[in-house]
Amino acid sequence: MTSTASRRGSAIVAADGVTKTFTTPDGRALPVLDDISLTLHEGEIVALLGKSGSGKSTLLRCLAGLISPSAGTVSYRGELLNGANPGVAMVFQSFALLPWLTVQQNVELSLQARGVEEAPRAERALRAIDLIGLDGFEGAYPKELSGGMRQRVGFARGIVVEPDALFMDEPFSALDVLTAENLRGELVGLWEGHEAPVKSILIVTHNIEEAVLLADRILVLSSNPGRIMAELTVDLPRPRNRQDARFEAIVDTVYGHLTGREEPSASAETGPAGRETRAATPINTPLPDVSVGGLAGLLEVLVGLGGQEGLAELADELNFEIDDLLPLVDAGVLLGLARTRAAQLEITEDGREFSAADILTSKQLFAHHAAAHAPLIRAIVQTLATTPNHTVREALFLDLLRRGFSAEQARNQLETAIDWGRYGELFDYDHDDAEFTLEPGAERYL
Repeated sequence: MTSTASRRGSAIVAADGVTKTFTTPDGRALPVLDDISLTLHEGEIVALLGKSGSGKSTLLRCLAGLISPSAGTVSYRGELLNGANPGVAMVFQSFALLPWLTVQQNVELSLQARGVEEAPRAERALRAIDLIGLDGFEGAYPKELSGGMRQRVGFARGIVVEPDALFMDEPFSALDVLTAENLRGELVGLWEGHEAPVKSILIVTHNIEEAVLLADRILVLSSNPGRIMAELTVDLPRPRNRQDARFEAIVDTVYGHLTGREEPSASAETGPAGRETRAATPINTPLPDVSVGGLAGLLEVLVGLGGQEGLAELADELNFEIDDLLPLVDAGVLLGLARTRAAQLEITEDGREFSAADILTSKQLFAHHAAAHAPLIRAIVQTLATTPNHTVREALFLDLLRRGFSAEQARNQLETAIDWGRYGELFDYDHDDAEFTLEPGAERYL
């Protein structure tokens, strides 16, 4: 086993104050990345980790030169980028193979694009195919291959150009668990054996254990917009043991960062005990994309486990990825039904009451907590309560949400609000007329 501490070399790719803002169809600015600075060095694997909406893939594309930052700079070997990064090759989640080409022809594509002549092109492609374990399949077409084998073709196409940096965008997420585990192990073997002709790897992932298994450094991104909220060094020998207490401690630390609260801003308000907190709004406190039934199920699991459980252990028990578990955790914390302490999730007394209640009482309790703690739900109820006929068209709330979200995200927020509001019998929604109507007596929850 080898240590990962002493392999870092000279800088390959660097970002300095990278910010990326997209413009929505109606002309509004939608910030995705905010003031990100990082450096990728020779001899290291770096993981970009974060929830959905953290801009991981957007950052990867900025560093690869596929899209330009709105502000800040990206450089390769000290030279500012103005177009595609010449030292980077990409591996995608969707494999991105051309179905009418054979394995060898797909691998040769990147060499062909660089003007490599036919004979050396074929020689290098066959060498990469052999290295990645696909020898014998050179003449096969993608449709004849399993998902794992198709991703091997993607790896071969990436390494055949011998890039300084191999960028991978969630390369294992489309694979079954066993195939993904096998490919991770083979990637580590190639890296540790210095067989892969690459000097560094940058991987985007939403899988915490995957990041700790593979990376020398983990950059944890916050969401909406993406910022680097933590940088963790993983100085463990490879291959890494999931049962190692040090491995588990790093996993717990990552969960702690992802479930923690953001640092206070300069414009924050002063809250209890002198602590600064931002006023919650539908924009800065979005609804997690979960159903009430899913949240209730999580609380039932917690009750069955004695009221608390480590987040990593809970994810393992439920076979959940980060994007499956953390929205449920966020919903429980937002509504005051659960709380996080470092990497532990603990049910609150309100959560126990909700979990033990009959259907009618659980609806009333949910309505109370949603109106009190979920800004979008409260905004809808308050608006409906002040109109003469207690009816409002959805366009009003979509316009509000589009100040901070894309059109798709705004629609998703509204759909979640509809699900929550209906469950709590706070308001109803007519899809035909696109209108919200206040339920009788809902004002008492304000």
